[in-house]
Amino acid sequence: MALVSKASAEWRGDLTGAGVIALASSGRGSFPYSWKARSEGENGVTTPEELLGAAHAGCFAMALSNELASLGYAPVSVQASAAVVFDPAAGGIQSSHLVVTADVPDIDADEFRSIAEGAKDNCPVSKALAGLAVTLEANLV
Repeated sequence: MALVSKASAEWRGDLTGAGVIALASSGRGSFPYSWKARSEGENGVTTPEELLGAAHAGCFAMALSNELASLGYAPVSVQASAAVVFDPAAGGIQSSHLVVTADVPDIDADEFRSIAEGAKDNCPVSKALAGLAVTLEANLV
C-alpha cells in the first residue's frame, strides 16, 4: 500500500517576498522561508534545500540501518547529515553531500563504506535526486 505524505506552501509577493511551508501530514509545524534565506542565508528562516537535506539524511540513515541489519550487522546508531548546494547562478540545486558516522560492532571500515555507498545509491530520496551529484563520507565510531 502506498502512503501519501503531504506538505503545503504559501508565498506572498514576488521573488523577494516570503512564505510559509507547512508539514501537513504530521502537523508538526509551519516554517517561514524566503528567497533571501535561499540565496544569501537568513537566520531563523528555512529553505527548500534545508528541507530536502533533512529528507535525504533521514532516508539514507534508515536505508543504511536496514542494509546493515539485512547483512547480519547490528547497528547501534547511525547519524547522518546532508548538505544540499543551491546556486542560483548555476540553475538551482547542484548536489547533496551525505556524511554518516555510525556505531556498528564487528564491521571493518572498508565493508562499512561499501554498504554505505550502496545505501546512498538506493535510498528513495537519492533515487529522486537522480541527475544531481550525490557524494558520501562514511565513518565508523
